[in-house]
Amino acid sequence: MEVKKEKDVRRADLIVPFQEPAGKSEGGDFNSTLASTLPMAAIFMRNRYIGWASVAFSLQSWLGESEETKKSASSPGYFSVGMSLMSLVVTYLPFFLPPAGRSLGQGTATDAPPPAPL
Repeated sequence: MEVKKEKDVRRADLIVPFQEPAGKSEGGDFNSTLASTLPMAAIFMRNRYIGWASVAFSLQSWLGESEETKKSASSPGYFSVGMSLMSLVVTYLPFFLPPAGRSLGQGTATDAPPPAPL
C-alpha cells in the first residue's frame, strides 16, 4: 500500500503575518473619573450612599486596569480605593464621634430661636 503525499497548495508570497491591532487611546476613562470624584462628593455632602458607590466604582476601575492604563495613569488604582474607603470613614464618623457641643435638645447657631415660654 502506497501513501501519496499531498502537494502543498499554499503560496508563500500570499502569507501575511498577524499584527496585533492598535489599542484605543481614549482621552480618559469615565469609570476612573467617577472613581476619583465620587469620594470627594461623599466627603463634602456626607452622603453614605455616594460613599458606597465610590467604593464600588473604585474597586471596579482598579480591577479593570490594563497595562497601558497603569503606565499612563497619574495615580495607581489602589489610591482611588483608599480615597473611597476614607470617604466612608468620614461619612460614618459622626456615629462614633458625635460633634461636640450638641445635645439632643439644642440646635445649631444657625437654627431659629426656640419658642418663648407663655
